Amino acid sequence: MPADLQRSCDYCGQSFHCQGFRTHEKACQRRSEQRGEDLELARVICQEREQAHQGSVFTGVRPSISGSTSPINNRSEGDDFDFDNQIDYQHDADVGRTDSDGDPPPSATTSPAPQHDIDDIKVEYHPSSGIPTKVYRFEDYGRGPGAPPAVPEADPIPWQPFRTRMDFEVAELAHDAGLSHEQLDRLIRLIHRSRIELFTLKNRKDVRDTWDAASFKMTPFTKEEVIVPFRGVDQTFPLFRRSLWDWVTDLLQDPQVGPNFVFDAQRLSKFNGEKFVRFIHEPWTAHAFWEYQSKIPSDAKPLAFILYADKAKLSSFGRAKGYPVVARCANLPIGIRNGEGLGGGRVVGQVKEDKQHLGKPAFVNFKNAVWHASFLKILDCLAPLSRLGSAIKCWDDVIRVFYPIVLILSADYEEQAVMALICGLMGKFPCPVCLVPRDELSNTLKVFPLRTCTETKALLARARECTTLDAREQILSSQSLRDVDSSFGVLEHTDVHRALSHDKLHFNDEGLFSDHKWPELQKWVERLGRQAAVQIDSFFQSIPRWRNLNHFDQLIVFAVHTVFDRDTDPEAYLLLRCIRSYVEFNMYASLEVHTEDTINNGREALSKLTGLMDKYIEDTAEMSEKSWNFPKKHLSAHLFDDIEAKGVSRNYSTKPNEKMHGPLKDAYQDRTNFKNFAEQILRYNHDSLIAEYIRNKLDHLDSQNLSISDDLEDQPDTALQETDNSDDIDVDSTEPTDAQHFSLGSKQAAMSFTLIEAGSLGNPVFERFRIKLNDFLNRAFAANSIPFPGGRRIQLVASDMIVEYRFLKVNFESLVDWRVSTDYLRCTPMFHGSLRYDCVILQTDTGIIFGKLMLIFTCTVGDVQYPVTLVLPYDRPVGIRPRKDKDFQFWRVKRKPRASAEFFSVHSIVRGYSEGHAVSQWPWTASCQLHAQTEHQESPLSALTTELFDIEEVKYEEQWSKKYTPRSVKQGIEDTRNSFFAPQTGLFQRFMSWGAVELRSDMGRPAGAKDAT
Repeated sequence: MPADLQRSCDYCGQSFHCQGFRTHEKACQRRSEQRGEDLELARVICQEREQAHQGSVFTGVRPSISGSTSPINNRSEGDDFDFDNQIDYQHDADVGRTDSDGDPPPSATTSPAPQHDIDDIKVEYHPSSGIPTKVYRFEDYGRGPGAPPAVPEADPIPWQPFRTRMDFEVAELAHDAGLSHEQLDRLIRLIHRSRIELFTLKNRKDVRDTWDAASFKMTPFTKEEVIVPFRGVDQTFPLFRRSLWDWVTDLLQDPQVGPNFVFDAQRLSKFNGEKFVRFIHEPWTAHAFWEYQSKIPSDAKPLAFILYADKAKLSSFGRAKGYPVVARCANLPIGIRNGEGLGGGRVVGQVKEDKQHLGKPAFVNFKNAVWHASFLKILDCLAPLSRLGSAIKCWDDVIRVFYPIVLILSADYEEQAVMALICGLMGKFPCPVCLVPRDELSNTLKVFPLRTCTETKALLARARECTTLDAREQILSSQSLRDVDSSFGVLEHTDVHRALSHDKLHFNDEGLFSDHKWPELQKWVERLGRQAAVQIDSFFQSIPRWRNLNHFDQLIVFAVHTVFDRDTDPEAYLLLRCIRSYVEFNMYASLEVHTEDTINNGREALSKLTGLMDKYIEDTAEMSEKSWNFPKKHLSAHLFDDIEAKGVSRNYSTKPNEKMHGPLKDAYQDRTNFKNFAEQILRYNHDSLIAEYIRNKLDHLDSQNLSISDDLEDQPDTALQETDNSDDIDVDSTEPTDAQHFSLGSKQAAMSFTLIEAGSLGNPVFERFRIKLNDFLNRAFAANSIPFPGGRRIQLVASDMIVEYRFLKVNFESLVDWRVSTDYLRCTPMFHGSLRYDCVILQTDTGIIFGKLMLIFTCTVGDVQYPVTLVLPYDRPVGIRPRKDKDFQFWRVKRKPRASAEFFSVHSIVRGYSEGHAVSQWPWTASCQLHAQTEHQESPLSALTTELFDIEEVKYEEQWSKKYTPRSVKQGIEDTRNSFFAPQTGLFQRFMSWGAVELRSDMGRPAGAKDAT
């Protein structure tokens, strides 16, 4: 193209044709300005964080009205550490600070080593990448230095081979809706009768032919035959597979998926003020990816695969089954890899299971032989490339050489035994990873020799040299192996035993807890009778709603700990301690970012769990026939080794793969005639992929056209500018918000102080409401050097108005994964038919406290609205810590009397927490219990707290403790119960007589009612 037709962009430095250059330049300028604003915001946030580390900005009062004083820096969502969508522009060395480790040795005149700030991120790239070690500011890491990459130009006609866009969208709709042939023909006839846009499809055959023509946009399925001899007769099985190499090539060449690939191993660490602490999340940040890149040529890149295989029940009764093989690319971030877009998991094979010889003694070996022969067909395309590599021209027109490896195998234990070709549960060594004897599976602390592919091949070769069957079996049984060739042996540098990974879904959630600990606990509950079961059920029914609170195992300890007594039910009590320890271990298994410290803490949690389980097994040996020697218990011993080698557990979880069984089952039920259904299901599956591909391109084209349209309309318009710059904005419609920390919602009508106090007579929470608020505002203004309106102290009068809000969204930085998380808090007398007053963690000048929201509102002082909340603090002394609290790692906090409710700035709220109620083991407080799960720097579970919410006043507690001694606790419990349920004077009967209006007055206390004494 002639040079005079080319123009260079001043912002990105790329050359473009003159036609359309103006449009690109405007868009590039806008992106550059936006990035400048983002960087400026990041600097401001960083300054705020440094000020927060220096100390509180207020003195003399609990709350702060000017801003959050929490030591936890609350960043906006755009500035958090975005692991899932990290794009690191590795070839730009101007922004990242090169660490001294990556530089030549300093000379005598070299400047001092750079000073690092807390939370700085150091990235050490693999030597083969040629990129020096860099240190990024926390705010910059994940954004990537330099100009943003140019947006790829959209395909102007992405719907081809459909003749028109209308043709594709109608076919897509019919595909998604599962229309029958007759319904599709009717739809086409209707469109032809009322069309405006060009529509050329004629009938269902035309639609089917066009789908077939479009199938080659992505790698299609091919059908092959697998031949395996059984007792001298060749058995033939159909296999449907998609080329793994062609599939990943499609992704590498896609202009929207390709830029998200990460090709080089990285070692990441975070500065804690003293040193850089290593952390791990994605596979390329762990050991195995680094080690593999060290084994291939320095100019090549690793291409890592994650493979999953398992049975899928297609029919309602499980008679029809499928055996899908799902592939994911470990070079993509987990947000894309485990998502549902083009870069997500893809069915690459469908293996047929043999039923003809089911039940025969030799069938098990034959079944394994069929599986590996089929899998060998799937891996065949990778075998030569794992030794020689292959060049691919990627999305950016750069030719790269890749070496494939199966880095991770994700499967349940049954499939892992098939993949490793071991005898499984009944073998002498049931673990597919190490050589642990079957009778020592319950011991997760002892270390056993690891299996290796090299040793397995040598043992198999030695066994096949034997002339007798008994001698062969004796050699194979020494490691519980099967006499079958492994399909993974054709891949260079792939060790099946290292690729097999811990599956939290099947090993922990559905294995260790659901199949073993929970049934065992149910047995102990049944021994106590129906009353104990009712008490536990009532606890779960009383748990307030909380967003994403759906983990049964995390709540069971709080529901049951009041049922079992340490002295009268020692075995059940010990089992509950085991479950409590399991919850802690499972929490470490679930972390999305691991540091050296959390991995060590996780190993300690596993050690503690093992010790408690060993004690329980020993104590119940004579009264229980249950065996705790099962493989899923032992496999926990390899979890943290897997995390160090392959990243966090969600990298190899079977959960996103099991989710793909649903569409296959739906396709079987709705899209097949139930005969030779495998081919019909996979055809539908591939049509869905093509529809997704074309839809993705159409959305990109629409976005580009919209951007061009906006650029063309970006002309000076005086009238528009006057409108945009006008100060005439409806302030009442804008809710008070701090975009970095919180926002308010569910706005109510404005109320005067007169109305508030009249509607809250007898409610101690609202006593002297206006006077307390005036005092709070005056102290807060003085402490934070906020000018008083008119130079006079604040004195709100009875006619002044406040605006109540019943919803609060709080953003906070998680100490677990450093991302911005959000809590959704409610403070309302009616939420889905129930009261809901959530609890919060508050930052005060004296430290962190807990509290319950009573009211959220804004009040106007001068011309400024201030968000304020009325909170019932939980910072009353709790006394000596009971033995049970130590056993279950409970931390109690106790509320003050209701008349002690205080005002706080909404800025002081760090985050919310969930509450659940149970009967307390402290009868003299006549209390319920509340638990909250928060994060802690040393051990997140150490911050799992329990709070005593007193119903009676302090005077009653003192009278009770004087009347009863520790020896008469049982009598005290009985007296308290009789008093509570007394026919005429009992609090229970009084409560049952209250009406809806009385209940709303104070969360369960009628207007004018006095405290029970």
